[in-house]
Amino acid sequence: MQYTLQHTQLALLTRKIKTWAHSLGLSAIGITDTDLTDAEAKLEAWLAKGFHGDMGYMEKHGTKRSRPAELEPGTTRIISARLNYLPESLAQSERILADPERAFVARYALGRDYHKLLRKRLQKLVELIRTEVNNADCRVYVDSAPVLEKPLAQKAGLGWIGKHTNLIARNAGSWFFLGEIYTDIPLLCDSPAQDHCGDCSACIDCCPTQAIVAPYLLDARRCISYLTIELQGSIPEHLRRDMGNRIFGCDDCMQVCPWNRFAQLTREIDFLPRASLDSATLVALFNWDEATFLQRTEGSAIRRLGHNRWLRNIAVALGNAPTNAGVVTALQERLEDSSPLLREHIVWALQQHRKSYPGYQ
Repeated sequence: MQYTLQHTQLALLTRKIKTWAHSLGLSAIGITDTDLTDAEAKLEAWLAKGFHGDMGYMEKHGTKRSRPAELEPGTTRIISARLNYLPESLAQSERILADPERAFVARYALGRDYHKLLRKRLQKLVELIRTEVNNADCRVYVDSAPVLEKPLAQKAGLGWIGKHTNLIARNAGSWFFLGEIYTDIPLLCDSPAQDHCGDCSACIDCCPTQAIVAPYLLDARRCISYLTIELQGSIPEHLRRDMGNRIFGCDDCMQVCPWNRFAQLTREIDFLPRASLDSATLVALFNWDEATFLQRTEGSAIRRLGHNRWLRNIAVALGNAPTNAGVVTALQERLEDSSPLLREHIVWALQQHRKSYPGYQ
């Protein structure tokens, strides 16, 4: 659509959008154009290396991911939004990670699934935009379509893509969700964020499975988040020991990032821990039957795993846990009625305790 808005009108509307976003509880907002030429080249090179593993959706839609106007015809601007989600101090996260009998869940998944909450906020923002431009074309995306959200956020000035391939903001670290509004309104664009990683290699050095194979380059096939969430089948045996007690995702690269000293705790009640997922033992979670799993993970991102893969992940963590009667008994009790996938991981876990636990047969 052709607009007759003058530069001063567009500048005023741009300022209003940012004010509205703040009033809606969004942590930050920026605006960019649709040129993702550099990001497209990097994506194609990454796919060519096979680093996406089983995530076929990363290549399924061709250039729609890197050319916004192909996904949503008429798009000329993207409004990129951040929403902080860190539910507790990093010291608490580190205590859980350091206790091999407790389950570590990525901080983003401790509370309710963020998709609906962020989508509602962005949809309200669209409604406010249409009070000024009632025929505006606007489409909200929250991890719901082929969108290069991090390159768009960097171009919109919300932060830079760090060496761990996550977005980092100078004043907020990296504990936030991203969402977008595609629009045809020619709003004024923000300046792209500049890289401030410098010589730091903390994220690369700390990765348990060495998934960050070079600065700004992630082999997802080695990443614990991929292994515990995206991977449908068997977790490669040579990576299981390095997973430790991480049963859903991994935050290590963000926890060590110096910029996360500026991270801000969330103000959203929905993102606070539920079902004791911030303190539960591995054995307690492994004992959930399917009905309990479905009930405790209602409204959670974890439910997408399904009960079988949830147990698969915990079985690996139990294999890495200190040997004791409770761990071995929990594994043995699930051995006979397990699916082939789960049984394989339980057998592996029991083998880790064979030498040090005389009661294991």
